[in-house]
Amino acid sequence: MLKRIIQVFSILLIQAVILFISAGTLDWMWAWVLIGSGLVLFGINALVLPPELIAERGRIKKGVKPWDKLINTLNLFPSIGLLVIAGLDERFGWSILLADPIHIIALLMLFSGEGLFIWAMSSNRFFSTLVRIQKERDHTVTSSGPYQYIRHPGYTGYIVFTLATPLILGSLWALIPAGVTAGLFILRTFLEDKTLQKELKGYRNYIKKVKYRLIPGLW
Repeated sequence: MLKRIIQVFSILLIQAVILFISAGTLDWMWAWVLIGSGLVLFGINALVLPPELIAERGRIKKGVKPWDKLINTLNLFPSIGLLVIAGLDERFGWSILLADPIHIIALLMLFSGEGLFIWAMSSNRFFSTLVRIQKERDHTVTSSGPYQYIRHPGYTGYIVFTLATPLILGSLWALIPAGVTAGLFILRTFLEDKTLQKELKGYRNYIKKVKYRLIPGLW
């Protein structure tokens, strides 16, 4: 659990360093708002998530699917690129100046996306950072909470969170790497769903009841 806490704080610190170095200044209100939001959301996570789940997200994983390792590795590039482009955009003024209501709406989107992500984690004790069948923990299908409505609510929340981030920072150009990340997570959803249908007992019956992966009524 301590390892995961250190991981999260390290990620937030790295994000802040990339943003402010790219921008060439510390005088960037919306970057501070983003980092502050990350700290608030981390505190909420720590309060509502069971220690067992936090520990699972921090430990070294066994049986991870090779394709998931590849997708997560590839996702490092647009994730870092989003921060670098947003910082450079702030420095050189590439994007048009966004009105404050747009920043605020994006901030609400971020909290909504992260709220769905937290709800998914708190409802699913097998929620992990990497795709694997957790045989050592008697992995079973989760159908409560947001899993009543879509099969991969955590990914939906993450995609919303990611797409909101450039708008909070005021960078339209940073929507490009954010879109790449969204595309990678749509691919990850497809591959994970196929894996669960093949390897997790009870999942085929579950998908007969919950037909949509990410967006109710659409896909």
